[in-house]
Amino acid sequence: MFMGEYQHTVDAKGRLIMPAKFRDELGEKFIVTRGLDQCLFVYPLVEWSRLEEKFKTLPFTKRENRAFMRLFFSGATECELDKQGRILIPTNLREYACIQREVVIIGVSTRVEVWSKAVWGEYSNEADLSFEQIAEKIVDFEL
Repeated sequence: MFMGEYQHTVDAKGRLIMPAKFRDELGEKFIVTRGLDQCLFVYPLVEWSRLEEKFKTLPFTKRENRAFMRLFFSGATECELDKQGRILIPTNLREYACIQREVVIIGVSTRVEVWSKAVWGEYSNEADLSFEQIAEKIVDFEL
């Protein structure tokens, strides 16, 4: 399970150091793609395969399904860690997530998310204000 929040920087070549706590669980190769809310999703190959199987069950005759799958899969790229624990984030994904230099990497159960520090700051501040209301809307969830 992925959890925690880490701050890192992307170098001029688009390389990002993945937190050491996430590296073993991600494995040697993993998938990075467009996420929701203007972040990047990072999936271990096992979790990516599960997600792919779920997508196969969606009817392709629905326009929204086709649109989402096209964007989700076209943005996906297989990544490998280099000897320094870095990955290269393609330009199109950095642009999508507004990643320039400072990033926040968070663990979200079965995936890792990579956020521009500025975008994460805005998102988390907004979500903090409604955290309790969001919790109340989640069915059958108790802390």
